[in-house]
Amino acid sequence: MRHAPGLLAPLLGLGLGLGLGLRLPEASDCGSLGQAQRLAFAPAARTRWLAPLVRPPGPLDPLYGAVQGFLALVQLNPFPSELVKALLNEPSSVKVEEVVRYEAGYVVCAVIAGLYLLAVPTTGLCFCCCRCHQRCGGRVKTEHKAMACERGTLMAFLLLTTLVLLIGVVCAFVTNQRTHEQMGPNVEAVPETLLGLRGLVSSVPQELQAVADQFSLPQKQVLKELDGVGERLGNIVHRQLGSVIYPVLASVNTLGQALQVTVDHLHALNATLVELRERQQRLEPAMREHRDRLLALLQEPGCQGDCEGTLNRTRTLELAADFVQVPSVDHILYQLKGVPETNFSSMVQEENSTLRSLPLLVAMQTASVVEDLKKAVAQQPKGMRTLASSFPGSKAAAHWSRALEELEVRSRPYLRDVQRYETYRWIVGCVLCSTALLVVVCNLVGLCLGILGLSAREDPSHWDAKGEAGARFLMVGVGFSFVFAAPLILLVFATFLVGGNMQTLVCQSWESGELYEFADTPGNLHPSMNLSYLLGLRKNISLLLAYQQCKEGAALWEVLQLNDSYNLDKHLNISQYTKKLQRDLQDFRVNMESPDLLSPEAHRDLEKLQKSGLEKVSYHHFLIQIQKPVVKTDMEQLAQELAGLAQSQGNSVLGRQLQEEAQRLRMLSQEEVIPQQNLVVKLNRSVRALESSAPNLQRETSVILGNVTYLKTELPALTNHILQNASECFLTREMGYFSQYVAWVKEEVTQHIATCQPFSSALDNGRVVLCDMMADPWNAFWFCLGWCTFFLIPSIIFAVKTSKYFRPIRKRLSSTSSEETQLFRIPRVTSLKL
Repeated sequence: MRHAPGLLAPLLGLGLGLGLGLRLPEASDCGSLGQAQRLAFAPAARTRWLAPLVRPPGPLDPLYGAVQGFLALVQLNPFPSELVKALLNEPSSVKVEEVVRYEAGYVVCAVIAGLYLLAVPTTGLCFCCCRCHQRCGGRVKTEHKAMACERGTLMAFLLLTTLVLLIGVVCAFVTNQRTHEQMGPNVEAVPETLLGLRGLVSSVPQELQAVADQFSLPQKQVLKELDGVGERLGNIVHRQLGSVIYPVLASVNTLGQALQVTVDHLHALNATLVELRERQQRLEPAMREHRDRLLALLQEPGCQGDCEGTLNRTRTLELAADFVQVPSVDHILYQLKGVPETNFSSMVQEENSTLRSLPLLVAMQTASVVEDLKKAVAQQPKGMRTLASSFPGSKAAAHWSRALEELEVRSRPYLRDVQRYETYRWIVGCVLCSTALLVVVCNLVGLCLGILGLSAREDPSHWDAKGEAGARFLMVGVGFSFVFAAPLILLVFATFLVGGNMQTLVCQSWESGELYEFADTPGNLHPSMNLSYLLGLRKNISLLLAYQQCKEGAALWEVLQLNDSYNLDKHLNISQYTKKLQRDLQDFRVNMESPDLLSPEAHRDLEKLQKSGLEKVSYHHFLIQIQKPVVKTDMEQLAQELAGLAQSQGNSVLGRQLQEEAQRLRMLSQEEVIPQQNLVVKLNRSVRALESSAPNLQRETSVILGNVTYLKTELPALTNHILQNASECFLTREMGYFSQYVAWVKEEVTQHIATCQPFSSALDNGRVVLCDMMADPWNAFWFCLGWCTFFLIPSIIFAVKTSKYFRPIRKRLSSTSSEETQLFRIPRVTSLKL
């Protein structure tokens, strides 16, 4: 029983702790619910990127640069903000003088073109009339020393002019064809761009609705976890109650075992004590009788040997321990009569089984509340239902979508007309370029034939058919130049006026951002054309800033500054939704009867133990007698001394008597003393066990009874308190799913939905299409054609002068007569007409 203190000490510590510090848990073990899952939301924002258009570098880029440099010299005035403002708001207030002042460079070019249009055809008409009246042709060239130099110089200038014309004609053909080739794809890109923008605009409400629809993800997750919430909460309650109740039950079980052991030791102590007293009453007279006989024998005169020493030990042959003097435990046994009445082990197992059924009990009693919770969770908050419809610009988006669709449909006939008129322009351009090419061909053929005629000429009076043919080709080229100069200059000026203003007024200001700044300046645009008004926004936004942000890939939320006009947090506020869930979770209650941690029989057993007075027994008196030997002298040793002394006696009678006494002592030791010593050992075990357990057993019993009473009273409130804490943990966990959704919606709406990069790309692509792919070839075409047109003048001059050297040349005569040296007019024959 020496292990009893080790069993009871933990029980005492636990009992004191429960009795002094048992209080309701402050918080539930939220970690027992596990980590909340990370919801995977599908991105609602569609990837809509408009590929940027870039004109690839080509051999015509230097020509385009030269044209832009020329237009920069023509138009030196800055962007006419005031003039455009008046034109957009009050067209009738625009003054012609302001337009002329701004278009001064174009007016100068118009004057030059007008002079050209007036002078060249007039000169050609006069030249034609002069030729018809045979008044033109000049004198016959007389050969002289400088004639070859003059002829070579004129031929060189004519050839150089022709080559310049040829380069201009080739560039005009190329740019005319380039303009025509790019017109088709660029025109087709307009409805495609409008269609793409309409898809972007119309997708904003759809993407917002897709965001709102994904509210079902946290709903489904919460509904899934609500299926087993009753049992999970019951497990938490069971675990936390078990941490309090199971130790109490374990201490009760340990106390029951200690009670049984204590009662057993008391019974053993009492039985041992009774037997010891009975044996003591028999042993004491027998010991006295043996001692008296031995004293008489050892004191006889004939005793030989160490009779004196044996006599002294014989005098101590008496009882040492007196068990009559120890207190009786009969009154304690009387108090503990019938204890224990109950089987503490079976009782604790039954209570453990009842406690283990707690999760099922919680699940059954919370089933109706869980069903109400599921119905509440299945509903969608109002803010989610109106997220897309109340988004600013939703109505404007529908309006813009219809407007873009209508614009795309209406633009197709006009674009077909543009392509048709472009075909006409291309044909006219090809024809006029061909006329310039005819002039070039006539000049080159005329030069070739004239050079052949000059090389074959031997006799000055010889009619040179090749030289004459060359002169005629040159004059045909002159005729073409005069005839087509007017339509060429008209086409050049018309295309120049359109393309030049497109480049200087639109393209340059578009590329530099002046158009955006003009649109951002208050008052420049009519209020109905304001971007904020068109989008239905409350706050004005900068078109330039919006363009720059869209170019960087920003979302419409940032670009349109919707945080000032749309309270996203209000629509994502699900507090009313969560309050309903919180109220329902607070209805979780468990009607749990207080468990009988102690049966009535066990309670009576412990009360009897408490009243038994076991701790008042004087175990010290027991130990005093137990520590004494049963007999003061070692009877076995004394018997051996007597046997040895009997052998040394000369008197055989005395020797025999001593031998008999030795045998009697051995028999008495075997029959009485040794059994009594064994009983003393047994008594010692019981006394020691009771001495170590008795002082604490009463106190432990009081603690256990107090804790059981306390738990029986407080357990229902403790159960519901734990359940409420666990419910709050569960609510926090489930609200975490909705918090994930709210955070995702904020990020999706403010950063990803309706990325307006296509708008900036559409503007950039529009500028590339209009300016780089259409205006640049267009302007290069009129530049090259104008180049050819103005170089027709030196071509005419050099062709007329050079043709005279291809006609018959008069050699100088040897006579010095005035008649022979006088120049004569060449007869006007048909074959010699210029």
